[in-house]
Amino acid sequence: MGPVELLHMSVFSQSFSPCGRFLAAGNNYGEIAVFSLSAALSPDATAANQKPVLTFTAHEGPVFSLLSTDVHLLSAGNGEISAWSWNELTKKNVKPLWTKRPNYKSSLEIPEINSMIINPRDNSLVVGGGDNNIHIMDLEHGVFKNILQGHSDYIHCVSVRDREAEILSGGEDGAVRMWDSRSSQCVHCIEVYKYESCARPQFGKWISCLTTDSDWMLCGGGPSLSLWHLRSLSPTSIFPLSGCQRQAAFYQDKILAVGEGAFVSHCLLGGEVKAQIPCTPQSLNTLQLNTNSTEHRVLTVGGSSDHIDVFTNLSYRAFSLSF
Repeated sequence: MGPVELLHMSVFSQSFSPCGRFLAAGNNYGEIAVFSLSAALSPDATAANQKPVLTFTAHEGPVFSLLSTDVHLLSAGNGEISAWSWNELTKKNVKPLWTKRPNYKSSLEIPEINSMIINPRDNSLVVGGGDNNIHIMDLEHGVFKNILQGHSDYIHCVSVRDREAEILSGGEDGAVRMWDSRSSQCVHCIEVYKYESCARPQFGKWISCLTTDSDWMLCGGGPSLSLWHLRSLSPTSIFPLSGCQRQAAFYQDKILAVGEGAFVSHCLLGGEVKAQIPCTPQSLNTLQLNTNSTEHRVLTVGGSSDHIDVFTNLSYRAFSLSF
């Protein structure tokens, strides 16, 4: 890949291997790079250990979403999902186990897939993207078994409330919809931009990030990043972060968020921004915490750069991996 392509690279997605020793990252060119965290984090690591052990083209369009199961890496490109064996990838064998397309209305449309999550309740894959619908795939049998319809514009993000058997989705239409995964009915619809405390009309109404932790939900995008109590369906904290947030996560007693700006924001649950830690990319798309391995417990962030920043301590960047 030439210097111009590297200059214009964006990292959209990341996923840690089930063992926690490897990190996969997807970019705007349809490539997936696999990095060895154990090599990069070893005391005698060199610059070569910060490069991928494997890079391959997985899809024609950008890889907007990556997800790991117990044994597979799932990747989503334009209108298709592929599964790769982690075991084979670590041996540098790149052949997809399968590639599936959701049941789109016409064969002509190729909507991008923006977000995927596994619903552990029935071992299904929840997929949201450019056709405004949520597609549910039975992972055991490899078939799409359901479609949740209700959004009027494309879906950016999906999340699962396992205990409540609920799926949540956020979209360009400004709505967060809560679905009963058993009946496939939409049970609540929160139009975040209609709440004065969250609204930022200058940025629009779209919801780009969404995550849940039992009775709590974090969401943001055009509207400010906000924390919601899902039993009362009301916002309890609004975070005064500039720009649009693209991904947020609950971590211990804090919230970590990335978006426009070259930093990871650390926020307290009450709404206070505690710290903003500088990063290499000028704008960030993805943040992942490696909880699969205590030995390689790191935070990795990627965005508008061929570099992925690695934090061994949340208060400063340790080093960067690069494509």
